Amino acid sequence: MSRSTRAAGRRAAPRATRSRARTHRARTASKAISLTLLSALVPGTGLLMGGRKKLGAFILTISVGLLLIAAYVGLTHRDSVLALLVSPRQLLIATGAVVLLGVGWIWTVVASHKLLRPVSMTYTGRLAGSMFVGLLCFAIAVPTTVAAQTVMAQRDLIGSVFQSEGNSKSATRPKVSNAKDPWANTPRLNLLLLGADDGVGRTGTRTDTVIVASIDTKTGDTALISLSRNWMRMPFPEDSPLHKVYPDGFWDPSKGNVEQPEFYLDAMYENIPKQHPGILGQTDNEGADAVKLAASAALGLDIDYYMQVNLAGFRQIIDALGGITVNVNYRVPIGGDYGAGPGSNTEKKPSGYIEPGPNQKLDGYHALWFARGRFGLSDPSRQERQRCTIHALVNSANPQALVTSYQQIAKAGKQLLRTDIPQDILQAFIQLGLKVKNAKVTNIDLDKNKNFPTGKNPDYTAMQEIIQKAIAPKTAPAASTPTVKPTKSPTKAPTSGSTKRPTTPSKTTTAPGAAENLNDACAYDPSETGTGGN
Repeated sequence: MSRSTRAAGRRAAPRATRSRARTHRARTASKAISLTLLSALVPGTGLLMGGRKKLGAFILTISVGLLLIAAYVGLTHRDSVLALLVSPRQLLIATGAVVLLGVGWIWTVVASHKLLRPVSMTYTGRLAGSMFVGLLCFAIAVPTTVAAQTVMAQRDLIGSVFQSEGNSKSATRPKVSNAKDPWANTPRLNLLLLGADDGVGRTGTRTDTVIVASIDTKTGDTALISLSRNWMRMPFPEDSPLHKVYPDGFWDPSKGNVEQPEFYLDAMYENIPKQHPGILGQTDNEGADAVKLAASAALGLDIDYYMQVNLAGFRQIIDALGGITVNVNYRVPIGGDYGAGPGSNTEKKPSGYIEPGPNQKLDGYHALWFARGRFGLSDPSRQERQRCTIHALVNSANPQALVTSYQQIAKAGKQLLRTDIPQDILQAFIQLGLKVKNAKVTNIDLDKNKNFPTGKNPDYTAMQEIIQKAIAPKTAPAASTPTVKPTKSPTKAPTSGSTKRPTTPSKTTTAPGAAENLNDACAYDPSETGTGGN
């Protein structure tokens, strides 16, 4: 065979290969665009149609396999998902996986289009194909970037707010012995909720809101107990160093039985660390630990952890959730200052009011004042609004809001929260939180008129008896409850906000010291004035 013949044979072979490859290409630009879209929706199909059968089959198998695995894990292994959401290391790996999948997806679309487009195309067709592929790549890149940012926001939130037990210090929290099931020997978890007011115009930090949430770890049923900000003589456990300093409670006996604002409960958070620095030993938040000890002794409960809420961050997180819906029974002041008491400035009138009405949607600014406003109103009315705000916030945390606004929520959460809950048990806390969202939430009335008509000398022993009775496991009395309700006014929450609800709601029949369902307590009742009590 001549040299020229052999050369011709070598040149002819590639042409045959290219000819076979062309049979997989689309005949028109519009069809190539359609097939490219299909390859974007079902990764791997474009490579299969373009002749890269092994690679296409591999990517298609991986794509379908990942979808099936994600569905299986999401439906049957919720614990694994929760473990991922609270582990900074796993979240970092997840971020890398999201980015890698996005890049691989984009490469698959581009490679598929190159294999599927006609060999001979007009300039217009080539331009249209390139623009369409660019749009597809952009449509993939945007959600991939958002997903990666959301995962990193979660990682940043977990790392900023929650520290592992070994990397944080607390003088009051229990030691974690079983991270997988920390509630195995804990029938009730008691969580201290602190609302810290350290915003502009305030001197120091006041815990204007002090609520204990006592949670049944089996059912999620939760009892909320509000402590008045002006309580004096708050006791400390006998084994606490603070008991030696204040054996008769947090007050100054030398001043006599008078109001002592610097010894109110809301002044304890700031004043004890100032007056007795380091008295509790190693702790990341001595003020919160002091309040935990005092609340434990006053209420007769072992308080496990605290969650401190910065009010400025509270406003941001409600805005991120799209607001909350509450019933406003009376005019609630925006601002205003009596000009007396810890943290007060000169006396001034409110700048405005939140007007009464059922089912009002409040943004962060107005929700904050709905919970805080007290000028001309009583402390019990403000405590009730604070509990209703928490109730509304839990109800507003729907999946749609969490998905669409999670980065803003996480950003606000970093400013909002401070806690001694260790990172080691976050998974168990999330599971418990899911129970709480679907369980019954009640308020325990501590009978203000009888047990603390003023804050100077509350009857803590009597209040402890009320609490123990309210949280005790229900047996026979629970069976008689349904037979009583039909003879009373309806007690269901007015989810539709109907103004036809009786003006004498069920909560007026609740006996002092009894537990009251928050759906009833937060119902619309225009007969309320908010001025009852002190």
